Amino acid sequence: MKQPSENQLIYDWASVGPHQVEWPAHVMLDDETLRDGLQSPSVTDPSLEVKVELLHLMDRLGIETADIGLPGAGERQQEAVLRLCREIADQRLKIRPNCAARTLMVDIQPIAEISQKTGIPIEACVFIGSSPIRQYAEEWDLNHILRFTKDAVSFAVDEGLPVMYVTEDTIRSHPDHLRVLLSAAIEAGASRICLCDTVGAAVPPGVRNLVTWVRRLLDELGKEVGIDWHGHRDRGLDVANTLAAIEAGATRVHGTALGIGERVGNTPMEQLLVNLRLLGMRHDDLTCLPEYVDLTAKATGVSVPINAPIIGLDAFRTATGVHASAVIKAHKKGDAWLADRVYSGVPASWIGREQEIEIGHMSGMSNVQYYLSSRGLDPSHEVAQAVLQAAKKSSRVLTEEEILEIVHSHGKDQASPGR
Repeated sequence: MKQPSENQLIYDWASVGPHQVEWPAHVMLDDETLRDGLQSPSVTDPSLEVKVELLHLMDRLGIETADIGLPGAGERQQEAVLRLCREIADQRLKIRPNCAARTLMVDIQPIAEISQKTGIPIEACVFIGSSPIRQYAEEWDLNHILRFTKDAVSFAVDEGLPVMYVTEDTIRSHPDHLRVLLSAAIEAGASRICLCDTVGAAVPPGVRNLVTWVRRLLDELGKEVGIDWHGHRDRGLDVANTLAAIEAGATRVHGTALGIGERVGNTPMEQLLVNLRLLGMRHDDLTCLPEYVDLTAKATGVSVPINAPIIGLDAFRTATGVHASAVIKAHKKGDAWLADRVYSGVPASWIGREQEIEIGHMSGMSNVQYYLSSRGLDPSHEVAQAVLQAAKKSSRVLTEEEILEIVHSHGKDQASPGR
């Protein structure tokens, strides 16, 4: 029987119907793990050695830029930014650095000094709140924000720094104010603007409307300026909002490893990397993704939820009989591609994992026989039946030790397990 094509096996509703998206050929990524991610009140600031290691992993993953700190915050931050920039220069990494700064000269000056010391261009990401609620809380008016915007962007440009102008809480900002602020920043020399969902308040239609509005503004101004999207996950819409921003015209989007960040965190970088590859916008080698996530988790003291998409322990595990049966049948066909997709929306092989069959109270005989034979253990009916009976009585998935004990009790184990 001739093997069907991928298009014949998987029907894509996103490519038909009234709402179709033309995704761009490529979208850039900015990794905020080492700056915005460390604003989480529960994380430990990693050692400088770990930060260097994480920078190399970002580079291996193909991530184009990384926010490596806010050197205006003090000596510790300055030391880290200087070390990371030297690593980029000495090791000739492809990843490019940027640094956060308030719209204050005291924040921008250290970025310029480090750039001059290392010979590495550092993008200055100058930020200021723009929403009415933030203005009211801070007792600012539009003229105050405008003055700080013009002065900061002009100063950074005069220092030879590429500038991204960041309006905090953009998603809740009034278009009349955004028109004034964005126009002034671009006129002063900003080469990118960053639209932010600082408090995770956005929904996808709002993101599309905002980015589309900004694109029209840029057309009116006749300026070629990059559009960044920076999202948080307070409502659990972070990835959806990021995809909406890309659909509307954002050319670079932000994320952090494990989604770490202030409050409940930022958009998870591992989810962006996989989703953008699935959608054909990126083609990165993701085999070091588990290492990137595990190192971040260990260094920051953040645990990985077992059900986390892509990286959780259970991401590619099943003990359900019907589901396992489909995967096993695909394996029997000798079709690794099929086995990796028949009951998974994400190919486990992309990140160096595989679909795992476990044995629990919802399992069938096929689970047991596959489990035993794949580990070189006796899959005979007597042994398999004993394992299945134990699983049916259990309230959870059987551990490897429990299964081995049952196999040993029947005296028919043929080899040591190898997972």
